[in-house]
Amino acid sequence: MTRSPLFKHLDRLEEYICSAIFLVMTLVGFANVLVRYLTNFSFAATQEILLNGFLLLTVFGAAIAARRSQHLAVTLFSDLLPTPARRAMEWVATVLGVILLVLSAYYCMEMIGNQRTSGITSPGLQVPSWYYSLGLPLGFVMIALRLVQGTLTPRNEVPDV
Repeated sequence: MTRSPLFKHLDRLEEYICSAIFLVMTLVGFANVLVRYLTNFSFAATQEILLNGFLLLTVFGAAIAARRSQHLAVTLFSDLLPTPARRAMEWVATVLGVILLVLSAYYCMEMIGNQRTSGITSPGLQVPSWYYSLGLPLGFVMIALRLVQGTLTPRNEVPDV
């Protein structure tokens, strides 16, 4: 069955997000090095932009790994089990992972609400701190969805894109 181009792009959504974040981080870091080399002046906000970029790259990169079923797993005991029991263990791990990720997304939303009401700003750019946190709940939800998708996909059909 042929998949529509829309679904092909949705399957790669995290890769597009990671590429955009990495491009921005590279440009900001390069601009900071260039300006510092030429003028002895450094952008104060570079560190906070790069730090938050790394955080988002980690979260969305984890979603990519979950979709491909390439996330870290300790399989010492499950490898000793017969296939049906091993598959059941995969589902238990998936359900527990989804619960953890949904709770993480929920508490991130609470954190964003607290940051908004308290008016906390970032030290470098003086922008509201919750701006940097907006991608986290989405990232956690994406990991949860991709974890289920990776578990539903038979091992011989896991895409390697």
